[in-house]
Amino acid sequence: MTPVQVLVVDDEGELVSALAERLALRGFSARGVTSGEAALICLGEQSFDVVLVDVKMPGLGGLDLARAIRASWPDQPVVLLTGHTSAEDVATGNALGVAAYLMKPVDIEELSSALRAAATSHEVRT
Repeated sequence: MTPVQVLVVDDEGELVSALAERLALRGFSARGVTSGEAALICLGEQSFDVVLVDVKMPGLGGLDLARAIRASWPDQPVVLLTGHTSAEDVATGNALGVAAYLMKPVDIEELSSALRAAATSHEVRT
């Protein structure tokens, strides 16, 4: 079985490393970057089953990144992760068609489940 390919995007490098390591232990293949701009470069170079994006980042923030992903890769599943949510952010994420909107600190099993569900829905669409 091919591992689910995840792009982890968060401005906190330690969190990116920790999430990538914890996901690898659960059978995922995770690549991490620390900016929205770097994520767009990665998406242009490699395909991913799902992109995990922090909502609050300097520069290209998570919602703007999700919007850019939707414009260039309309079928790319995106899961949003945030420590500070608002009803407006949730509504924007839903309007962008994100697969899930999760709160930090996230339970790794809940995250794994959301990522697998997003990847599975992507397989069905493609």
